[in-house]
Amino acid sequence: MEVSEDFTITLRLGKQSFSITIRRTDEEVYRAAEKLINQKINSYASQYPDQGNETYLCMAALSIALSLKQNEFRNDTQPFVDSMKRMLHTLEDTLETNAQ
Repeated sequence: MEVSEDFTITLRLGKQSFSITIRRTDEEVYRAAEKLINQKINSYASQYPDQGNETYLCMAALSIALSLKQNEFRNDTQPFVDSMKRMLHTLEDTLETNAQ
């Protein structure tokens, strides 16, 4: 009997559950994401009681999206590349001047 590469899991985010079909190899990532979201929801629920599950889900989504974007900006290597080009140009100019 062949095992399908796709299968259905149930995720619980806050008070909501839903089923999703994923690749078996991705289950660990989905479970880790579920855990992270629920940790954020629980954190916001304890900080801001009586706001409702939808509000906590939105706050968790915003927090995770901000973290993702901050990491993207932090990993932007273009400023480093530009700086290296300027330094290389300066070094080349200096070497040319000294060679003459």
